[in-house]
Amino acid sequence: MSKDVKIRKGVNIKLKGVAEKLYADASSTSDVVIKPTDFPGLIPKLSVKVGDKVKAGSPLFYNKEIDRVLFTSPISGEVTEINRGEKRRILEVKVRADGSNTYETFKQGDPDNMAKEEILDTMLKSGVWPFIRQRPYDVIANPMDTPKAIHVTAFDSAPLAPDFGFIAHGQGDLLQVGLDALTKLTSGTVHLNITGNANADEAFNSAKSVQINKISGPHPAGNVGIQMHHIDPINKGEVVWVLNALDVLTIGKVFKEGKFDASRTIAVAGSKITTPKYVKTILGANVGDFLKGNLEEEARVISGNPLTGTHIQSDGHLGFYNYQITAIPAGGEPRFMGWLPFLGFTGFSLSRTSFSFLNPNKERDLDANINGEERAFVMAGQYEKLFPMDIFPVHLVKSMIYKDIDLMENLGVYEVAPEDFALCEYACTSKIETQKIVREALDLVRKETS
Repeated sequence: MSKDVKIRKGVNIKLKGVAEKLYADASSTSDVVIKPTDFPGLIPKLSVKVGDKVKAGSPLFYNKEIDRVLFTSPISGEVTEINRGEKRRILEVKVRADGSNTYETFKQGDPDNMAKEEILDTMLKSGVWPFIRQRPYDVIANPMDTPKAIHVTAFDSAPLAPDFGFIAHGQGDLLQVGLDALTKLTSGTVHLNITGNANADEAFNSAKSVQINKISGPHPAGNVGIQMHHIDPINKGEVVWVLNALDVLTIGKVFKEGKFDASRTIAVAGSKITTPKYVKTILGANVGDFLKGNLEEEARVISGNPLTGTHIQSDGHLGFYNYQITAIPAGGEPRFMGWLPFLGFTGFSLSRTSFSFLNPNKERDLDANINGEERAFVMAGQYEKLFPMDIFPVHLVKSMIYKDIDLMENLGVYEVAPEDFALCEYACTSKIETQKIVREALDLVRKETS
């Protein structure tokens, strides 16, 4: 039975530079990079070496713990670099495009007429399996598990986020094929969670064989973990799989076309973008190919949104899970009594230290300054106003800091992911790196309890 959920806690941070719903001129992709660091808990093992020729869909590396989980090339070309970090940890695998983009072929078919093992095998071999993540731990799902439910989020509420409906418009058939495949992977319900703040696109409204839920309210209403908490919370010992509706389109292409088509439409947004628009590109693409001539100076370029994204260079690469490139002012210049500019009518604050609350719909040009340094972590009630789960967020984070696994379990660690705390981290007057703490705690709990 469909649910209509209204999120009360949270806040929408309105920034300048929202992507206009127009497509920029397409540009060819010079190279792509797949980063094992995009996948928490992954121990990668290489399938290629420098100089190897690959097709789109050819394996680049695989998961050492579950060797059926492959990470495949988004394009055809030559492996030109394998960059490593400390202890020879693999950081990047770079493939230079050959311009032809030939594909490996995989089994096509209607998922309704395929067995579960056939669907699993196709998804694992093609490289689309890593799109599916799980709760608890916020890691790539284990294909040997049978989840109690699958949640697909069909909107993003983060600052400057892309409009999923605009991107998915006219692709309802691909979405349905992907959803049909997912329904074969669980004995429970596949939930398609759409926005209740506006009219959802027909591609989402017309989906079949799934439970369509409407979620309304401020950010983080678009976070799939928040949606799951209000629809069907996870308990200890249970597994739920989660993914993005736009990734379901890519899964649908595998079954309909028999190839790993990693093309995607992303929003290029932010006040430091000259003409914010949507760009058709490919997973892992070099962002310099479409930022050239469209990026102002002294910009902080982010793969993802400003709250959870990763800082990259202007010739860096699009992250595996990202459908957004954001450019905001870098900041960094010292200010005399730096907290004072937040007083008055020109500053912005989530508290009432400025008068920004009188004009909540005004678009702001915020920079990357954190405006302070880490200090004592006190209970000021900030997290509770922004965290829309029935969980004590500060108590949970403090239990994570001193690594008390039993207390973490009692306080709800199995439901959360780092992105759920991003807004709290932004508002935190103690300047605590909350997302990093949550990630490290989830890794610890997984190691000690698995």
